[in-house]
Amino acid sequence: MTTGTAPEPASAAPLLDLQSLVVAVRRRRRLWGSVGLVGLLAGLAVAVLLPTPPTAVTTVLVAHQADQPNDPGTLIRTDVALLETTRIAGKALKTLDSPQRPEDFTNDYQGVGLTNNLLQITVTGGDDAEAKARARALADAFVADHVRRIRQVADAESETLLDQRDRMRDELAEVNEAIGEGAPESGPTASADLESLFTRRAELTSRIADFEQRAAEARIGTPQLIAGTQIVDAPRAVRQSLPRAAATDAGIGLVLGLVVGLAVAAVGTVVADRPVLRREIAAHLGASVIAELRRTPRRWTGRLQSRRARAARTRLTRTLARTVRGAAGPVSLLELGCARSTSVIALDLARSLADEGPVVIVDGLPGAHLAKAPRQPGDPPVVAGEAPAAEPHPERRLGVGSVVPGTAWTDLRYLGSRSVLVVRAGHSSAAWLHTVARQLADLHIPVLGVVVIDPDPRDRTDGTLWDGPHTALRGAYAPQAPRNGAGRRRSTPAARVPDGDQEAR
Repeated sequence: MTTGTAPEPASAAPLLDLQSLVVAVRRRRRLWGSVGLVGLLAGLAVAVLLPTPPTAVTTVLVAHQADQPNDPGTLIRTDVALLETTRIAGKALKTLDSPQRPEDFTNDYQGVGLTNNLLQITVTGGDDAEAKARARALADAFVADHVRRIRQVADAESETLLDQRDRMRDELAEVNEAIGEGAPESGPTASADLESLFTRRAELTSRIADFEQRAAEARIGTPQLIAGTQIVDAPRAVRQSLPRAAATDAGIGLVLGLVVGLAVAAVGTVVADRPVLRREIAAHLGASVIAELRRTPRRWTGRLQSRRARAARTRLTRTLARTVRGAAGPVSLLELGCARSTSVIALDLARSLADEGPVVIVDGLPGAHLAKAPRQPGDPPVVAGEAPAAEPHPERRLGVGSVVPGTAWTDLRYLGSRSVLVVRAGHSSAAWLHTVARQLADLHIPVLGVVVIDPDPRDRTDGTLWDGPHTALRGAYAPQAPRNGAGRRRSTPAARVPDGDQEAR
């Protein structure tokens, strides 16, 4: 009896891969850079087309009856709210003899509490003189209203205290009259009543004096509050600098544009779910990454390419040449989002294989990418991707096809029995990469490896599937020929349960 060890469950993929997100957002730098540039230009346009109107500033010292050292600023915020009322605006407009409505005038100024007792008033106008006149009128109107409210509060409190004093005096007069009309008879009861009347008279006299003192004190503090509320900083015009305003608005627009662009890029990356890292591309396609190459520019001129790019193309050609030579059958290059780069790779690979024998390129790409590629004398011929004849071809066939959406999957068999996928990083979604892997598996076309075009320069992930099928450069996908002894019986391998869906395919 044999016991088997249960396979360890694979670690669950994170809900959001931060590394992939950062790489994808960095690759979309054109998007958020363009949005940031638009924000910068918008800020400049606002500063030039909508300049700041002439502005004047004044400061008012406001004295409060309930001032406390630990006041959190409630009183000054109340003063700011009162300043922005139509009553203050109407009084200021009446002083200026302006026909403007108070509701509209409140939009031309604002108040800010600098401290618990300092109020700054900022007013705009048609010119500096008008702005200063408006600021002066507003400050005077606010001071007059504040003084009026202080006096009203003091007068109301004093009148209330005096009214209570007068009531006490009337009651005192009644007590005195009761004492004067007291009965002459003597006795315990009469003595007690007379004593209570004298006690009440003394109490009323004390309270009357207290109310008179409090009424006087209520009026004593009013002059101090009135004198303490005044304009401490005369209205002055604020200097406006167009370059400074343009720089400020441009900076704000740039920051807002970058924030919006980065947010849009991040959301688009998460929603699109397009693999960028080598690790993700290899996992979704079920094949190891064997090489990578920067995307070929639109111009096919080799003079414009740097020495590093030419060296990378040479290394890629050598790698693919070794892969094609080791394959047991024709090999095809299947592109996904990089038809132009695949055409260049196919021509370089064909030239490299032409030294060993005749090579024919089977063109199965949509469009005329191979036809537009610059040809050199002695380059291998290019034929259309029709179905091959039944007899074997004496020359080596190199197919070039595509696995983009809308591909005729059954035609891929005529391009080659083995394939190398040339995938542009960040072009296709993960769902489509799974579709490509499933369709190639259904067609029994093994994938020898994946070539990543336009990879991220900072990608340090491993694109090798160490636990996947041995179809990459670690071993060619080809059945081994029987050794000596044609009549020797072949051994049948034992059945094995696949580890995952990709290995099952």
